[in-house]
Amino acid sequence: MIDRLAQALEKRTIKRVVDTKRKQAAVLIPLYIKDGQYYILFIQRTDRVRDHKNQISFPGGACEDVDTCLADTAIREAEEEIGLDHNCVRIVGQLDDMATAGTNYVISPVVGFFPYPCRFKVDQFETEEIIEVPISALLKEDCCEDGTALVDGKTVDSYFYHYNDKVIWGATARILKQFLAIISELVSQGVSLEVT
Repeated sequence: MIDRLAQALEKRTIKRVVDTKRKQAAVLIPLYIKDGQYYILFIQRTDRVRDHKNQISFPGGACEDVDTCLADTAIREAEEEIGLDHNCVRIVGQLDDMATAGTNYVISPVVGFFPYPCRFKVDQFETEEIIEVPISALLKEDCCEDGTALVDGKTVDSYFYHYNDKVIWGATARILKQFLAIISELVSQGVSLEVT
């Protein structure tokens, strides 16, 4: 599946958000194989971080001068937040930029694949918990619902993905919806989410 996903992402024209009033950030959509299935790794942020407290997100953060590209930012942040070794991540492609509703970021999502199992080292200040979700669970019809959320006193449209007792919403859910649309198209073409 990873090769087919890389081909699909390469064919897309990435929609960029250019806004000098916003901070540039990047996140890693970390994919891996566990128990014969493809998984996505999320993190739950702590209540100690400045932005997006307690939210479920992809590993990532603001671009820094040391980063030569968006993929560097995504991988550096994943290494800082969960200890994912940058040497073991294969960059698969990128998705469209996403502007956050309340925190003034432009997020560039970078899709990466890493071998599992992996020894994680969680940054206790930034990361409350690592959350592993099979892609097949996110594709179930009852997993996602449309709704609204209150962000800085304003009501905004949002998606809400439910997995066990976790709810993924906000910019992460919008990025996830775009990613899953691409995965769904691959599945319709016969690509399997199971590894035998």
